[in-house]
Amino acid sequence: MAREKRPDHFHNFKAGAMNALIRVSSKISNGPIILNVDCDMYSNSNDTVRDALCFFMDEEKGHEIAFVQFPQCFGNVTKNEVYGGSMRVIFEVDCHGLDGNGGMTYIGTGCFHRRDILLGKSFDGESRIDWKMENDHKETPENMIEELKNLASCTYEIDTEWGKEMGLKYGCPVEDILTGLSIHCRGWKSVYYNPNRKAFLGVSTTTLDQTLVQYKRWSEGDLLVLISKYSPAWFRLGKVNPGLIMGYLIYCLWAPSSVPTLYYSIVPSVCLLKGVPLFPAVTSGWLLPFAYIIVSITAFDYLEFLRCGGTTKGWWNSLRISLYKRTSSYLFALLDIILGSDLSFVISSKVTDNDVQARYEKEMMEFRVSSPLTTAVVTISMLNLVCFVGFIMKSMLMDKVTREVYYETMAVHVVLCGTLVALNVPLYWALFVRKDKGKIPDSVTVKSVVLALFISTVLYFM
Repeated sequence: MAREKRPDHFHNFKAGAMNALIRVSSKISNGPIILNVDCDMYSNSNDTVRDALCFFMDEEKGHEIAFVQFPQCFGNVTKNEVYGGSMRVIFEVDCHGLDGNGGMTYIGTGCFHRRDILLGKSFDGESRIDWKMENDHKETPENMIEELKNLASCTYEIDTEWGKEMGLKYGCPVEDILTGLSIHCRGWKSVYYNPNRKAFLGVSTTTLDQTLVQYKRWSEGDLLVLISKYSPAWFRLGKVNPGLIMGYLIYCLWAPSSVPTLYYSIVPSVCLLKGVPLFPAVTSGWLLPFAYIIVSITAFDYLEFLRCGGTTKGWWNSLRISLYKRTSSYLFALLDIILGSDLSFVISSKVTDNDVQARYEKEMMEFRVSSPLTTAVVTISMLNLVCFVGFIMKSMLMDKVTREVYYETMAVHVVLCGTLVALNVPLYWALFVRKDKGKIPDSVTVKSVVLALFISTVLYFM
């Protein structure tokens, strides 16, 4: 279907296309179940439809289920997931937790929906699917075509409930999460099913900029959900499973999580350079709570990643990408919401040339795009390097006794800053060593180095 678009009528991106498809399909087949798959994904198993129908047709619980969600999997993810593309912990752990607390979120693809629920129906305890429903329209082909054109026109939704109480919700970059939340708030449940053979496969991002842009849109939309009419923080509070509310809040708070991450990425490193301790010394008993938190969280995260089928290098790569997302994508998303910037639906490009693909298969990070997101990542990474090198040079000029006291006092700072520098080794390599087209552009290098030196100098003398 090609829906009509005009410059003076907003088309609401993917949500608008989905709603037009729902209307048009109601005249052609009117099937009670709708499958939603993104254009860059394909079916990887012929059992998927049967599996989904088993949930809808369950005699005891089938009438409670609004949609069956399969994980979003990718066929081009490298062994060590240089950009964390598999999201394996989310789909192997988090989603099962949501499923056990009343329903998996709708993620926009690989999902089987009940048509009547997408059209706004609320749960009443007797909401069985009418499997014998038929399309009783007897129009001639010519009349049918005219009616379908009207349903797909850009003016059809004017003064209707489409995008509000019917179909996918408008006004949010993550219309899928908002739509799924509104369905749960109407009393429905959903199912998450992760079969051994992946149901659908798609294409993951193959450059750093693509990854950061994608997560900026997701985190921006999730924060909008938090402050929307259907916010899990207050809407239907007491009537929705608390575990499900907490599950939604994890993603809704992605953008605000950039603030503490930015603090711990900058302040301890600068304090290391200045010699100002923020944490207890090694000899102090007060260090034990900090050491326990750091070691236990890191160990649990590592073991969880391995249990989900990942590798040690893949876990290290996921830490790096998580740091980059929080200090760029999430931060810019938060600023956009606070400043009221124009929130547009940015499509993540999945098209790559042969050189980019070759480097991706070798798990070499791609930095060649110059953007505010990559500039922020490189600047913070350079700031960490400047502070760590400055600390080493400063300690080398001290006498032995003073140096020992210095290291003893600043031990936690050394660990934090040293870890950040170690995480950024591929970035430094792309900054100073690599000569291929995937290296960091000279313009970004100059801006980032100057900014890092300026920030460290200002903060040092404050």
